[in-house]
Amino acid sequence: MNSGNGQNGQQGNRLTTRQGHPVTDNQNTRTVGNRGPATMENYHFIEKISHFDRERIPERVVHARGAGAHGVFTAYGKVGDQQISKYTRAKLFQEEGKETPVFVRFSTVGHPSGSPETLRDPRGFAVKFYTEDGNWDLVGNNLKIFFIRDAMKFPDLIHSQKPDPITNIQSAGRIFDFFSGTPEATHMVTFLYSPWGIPANYRQMQGSGVNTYKWVNADGEAVLVKYHWEPLQGIRNLTQKEAQEVQSKNFNHATQDLYEAIEEGNYPEWELLVQIMSDDEHPELDFDPLDDTKLWPREDFPWYPVGKMTLNRNPEDYFNEVEQSAFGTGVLVDGLDFSDDKMLQGRTFSYSDTQRYRVGANYLQLPINAPRNKVATNQRGGQMSFKTDFAEGQNKHVNYEPSVLGGLQEAPKPGKDHMPLYEARLTRQHIDRTNTFKQAGETYRNFEDWERDELIMNLSNDLATCDKRIQDKMLEHFTQADEDYGRRVAEGIKLMSEKMMKMKEEMKKKRQAEGTDGPMGNTTGEEGVEQAQKDSHSAKPY
Repeated sequence: MNSGNGQNGQQGNRLTTRQGHPVTDNQNTRTVGNRGPATMENYHFIEKISHFDRERIPERVVHARGAGAHGVFTAYGKVGDQQISKYTRAKLFQEEGKETPVFVRFSTVGHPSGSPETLRDPRGFAVKFYTEDGNWDLVGNNLKIFFIRDAMKFPDLIHSQKPDPITNIQSAGRIFDFFSGTPEATHMVTFLYSPWGIPANYRQMQGSGVNTYKWVNADGEAVLVKYHWEPLQGIRNLTQKEAQEVQSKNFNHATQDLYEAIEEGNYPEWELLVQIMSDDEHPELDFDPLDDTKLWPREDFPWYPVGKMTLNRNPEDYFNEVEQSAFGTGVLVDGLDFSDDKMLQGRTFSYSDTQRYRVGANYLQLPINAPRNKVATNQRGGQMSFKTDFAEGQNKHVNYEPSVLGGLQEAPKPGKDHMPLYEARLTRQHIDRTNTFKQAGETYRNFEDWERDELIMNLSNDLATCDKRIQDKMLEHFTQADEDYGRRVAEGIKLMSEKMMKMKEEMKKKRQAEGTDGPMGNTTGEEGVEQAQKDSHSAKPY
C-alpha cells in the first residue's frame, strides 16, 4: 500500500503552489513559443510574483531594524528573602523553577530596517512571555531612562530623529534643535552620546522596562515597580571610532552575533531584577518617581532578582517570527498593572494601535503573537482572519455577552481589585518635581574618564555643525548638569568648529582651482560627498 510519500519518499519536499498544486516547472513562464509573449493564464507565475510584490508589510516607524530569538524564563519565587506573593499574584513568578516560554526582539530605535547596527541609537529590548494567563509583553530599551516624560511629545521626538522631510537627510541640527527646547532630555543625551549609545551587540547589553509599572497582590494592594535585565555575559560598548571600524566590515554584526551564539549552543542569559517602591508620591525624593527621565537610586531602592531568561532557539523564519512579532506596553497579566506614568499610558495606546495598522486587525492570530493558553472571544472577521476563538461547548450563534443561550461568560476574579483613589482637577500641566539636570550631572560624574572623553568628543562633533542658538542652549543645559561638562563641550565645539572652518577653506580653494566652486553645507557631510567624488574611479560606458 502506498504510504502517501510518493516515489523515494520525497513527496514532502516537492514544491507546490499556495493552493497545494505540484509545481512541475519553476524555471519558465508559459509563453507562445519559447521567446514569448507570455499568456495571462500563468497561474503559478502570477501567484508567485503577486505574493512577492506584497512580501513587505509597512516598516515600523521606530524599532524597524531588529533581531529575535526564542527562550525560556525561569522564576525564583522570591523577592530578596521574601515570597513574591507578598507583592504580586502574577502566576509566572510564584514558584521557584517555574518556566515560561518567551520570545525576545532586539532592535535599534530610530533608523530604518536596513541600517547598520553600529549607529548611535537606543536599542529596543522587548520580551513576550507566553504565560498560563495569556501574554505579558515587557517592552523597553537597553538604556533605563528616556528623552521625554509626556507621550504628547513622542511624535515630535521621532520626527526630529528622522530625515528632513524635504532633503530626506538626517542631521544633528534637527536632533539638537529638539533637544535644546527639551531640557529633560539632557540625562538621556548624556547616556546616548557616551559609549552606552552603541552597545557592542545584543547579547551584552542591559535591558529595562523604562516606565514605572505596578505589582498587585491577592488583597489588591499595589507597589510601584521598575524592571531591569542584566546580561550574565557582561556588558560591552563601543566608541564611535570602533563602531565605524566594525561597520566597514559588517553592518549586520549584532544580528549575526546573536544568531551564531545560539546556533553554537552559547545561549545568552539575562537576570530579571526589580526595584520596588510604595505606591505614593514620595515627597522625600527630589524627583517624581513616575518621571521616566530619572533613575531610582539603587542605594535607596535595591535591585532584587526575580528570575532568569535564557535564549536557546533561533527563529525558523525571520519574517513570520521577528518582523511580524508585535508587542504592546498594555499587554499585562493578572497581578501586573499600570502606574500613572504619562509616557506609559500614551505608549499603551500607541503600541497596540500601530500593530493593528502594520500587521492587521488579526495580528494576534499569528503564531508568534498568539497566547499559548486557550483564547475565547466574541471578536469576529477583519482582514486575514483565519480562525474563530470558540470555547468548548460554546453556542457558535452567540457572539455577544451577556447571553443565556450558551455564549461566553465572564471569568471569576482571581483576587481583590486594585482600586487607587484620585482626588485632583483635570488639567494640562507638567509634573511639579522636574529637577531636570541633577541626575544628568551625576551620570556624567559617574562615567569613567574614557567614557567622559568619548561623550565630549561625540557631542562636540555633532554640535559643531549646529546653529549657534542651538549650541548655546545645549551648553546651558550641560552646564546646569555639571560645570565641567558644559565647559568641556564648549571647548570641544570651538576646536571642532575651527577644524571644520579650516577644512572648508581648503575645500573651497581646491574647488576654485578646479573651477567647481559652489555652495557649501554641513562640512562633515560635505567631506563625505567630496570624498566620494575624489576617491571614486571613472568607468567607460558599456
